[in-house]
Amino acid sequence: METKKFTAKSVMKVLSNNAIIVLIAVLALFVGFTTQNFFKLDNAKNLLINVAPRFIIACGVSGCLITKGTDLSAGRMVGLSACLSAMLLQDINYSARMLPGLPDIPVWAGLLIVLAIMAVFGAINGCVIAFLKVPPFIATLGTQTIVYGLTSVITGNQPMGGYKEAYSNVARGSLGPVPYLAIFAIVVGVFMWVLYNKTRHGKYMYAIGGNESAAEVAGVNVAASLIRIYILAAILYGLGGFLLGAKAGGASTATGFGYELEAIAACTIGGVSTNGGVGRVTGVLVGVLVFETLKICLQFMGVDPAITYIVQGVVIILAVALDLRKYLAKK
Repeated sequence: METKKFTAKSVMKVLSNNAIIVLIAVLALFVGFTTQNFFKLDNAKNLLINVAPRFIIACGVSGCLITKGTDLSAGRMVGLSACLSAMLLQDINYSARMLPGLPDIPVWAGLLIVLAIMAVFGAINGCVIAFLKVPPFIATLGTQTIVYGLTSVITGNQPMGGYKEAYSNVARGSLGPVPYLAIFAIVVGVFMWVLYNKTRHGKYMYAIGGNESAAEVAGVNVAASLIRIYILAAILYGLGGFLLGAKAGGASTATGFGYELEAIAACTIGGVSTNGGVGRVTGVLVGVLVFETLKICLQFMGVDPAITYIVQGVVIILAVALDLRKYLAKK
């Protein structure tokens, strides 16, 4: 009898700790059995393509959260990188080219330029947080506004398109049945898993999130670790923006709007604690899948897009509330 009681309590604990995942899984089953085409292969492929860039972005945010930080500039960095990619990789014969004097740049070179620029913003975030001791919320909020302003200035608030074929193929192409976007996500996921679980950087990151003062006393260079974390995060936002631009076929100052909140919500749903020291790459993937599944479910149910935002907001609040509940229960 005791074993059964213990098992029942364990099941209830798992269900309560993963309430959002369970509820959205139930919603997906309901939508799947009451609407047409939800369980079709095309819908699964669409989910995969949507998840890929968002998973990359969420991986960047996860490192910030694990160290008890955050990054509110993520969405705007995604937008800036998408716009920079557009400016660099428009077809040379496109009449409305943003940089008409620019020579034809290979896609890989354009990507490297974008990632280098984003790394600079990540370094700025890291230095402000590490050396000036500005709280991550405030530091990245300021960067968010700066990046948005810069994006508006360099684009003149004009939407951009006319991409060269090679850039568009990054989103349209596939290796057999696997889209290139998914391959990018898999490579990033494997890299981040190794980084978090098998390297000194990962150990330092979790130590800082668990107790920054204790980590510093133990010999961890907290400032250098934080700077590396925010640089890597910005590089991942750059890659995410590059892929989103190719997927959308265009970019504007509105690209990436709200993506930082989606990434934070996905991380929290996937078990990355906003209180620091806890989080896994596999959990981030689960969180992104769940959040994107929710959006697809609402689309199939014919829910008004405005209501969809309200539902997403409620999910974000619930995810953080459940995370705080687990944190307080441990204390």
